[in-house]
Formats: sequence, structure tokens, C-alpha cells
Amino acid sequence: MPKLKTHSGTKDRVKVSKNGKVRAGHPNMNHFLRKKRGSRKRALTGLSTRTGKTARNIKRSLGV
Repeated sequence: MPKLKTHSGTKDRVKVSKNGKVRAGHPNMNHFLRKKRGSRKRALTGLSTRTGKTARNIKRSLGV
């Protein structure tokens, strides 16, 4: 059976930790930032953990 290629977009946006947790940044932080409240922008910074089916699908697309 042939090897599967990793999904390049997912590879750039998501990191899998040593213990297998899927970490990704929050959406809605690229543009239109002037209309968003400061508290909302601060809450969207940093990485969050993806769990459940989402994490399973991400790992499958990364080949992990």
C-alpha cells in the first residue's frame, strides 16, 4: 500500500505535542482586528487543545 502524504495546510497550522495532544491557534485573528474588542483579541491569543473527533481527524491528515 502506498504511503500517504501529509496535508500541508494542517501541517503549517497545527502542532502535535510529545504526548499526542493536538494544539492549534484560535481562528479570527488575522484581519478585521479594529472592530474586535481588546478583551476578545487577548482571549484569542495563544494555542488551544483540540480533542475528540477533531483531534482524531487532524492526526489522520498529518499521518500521526
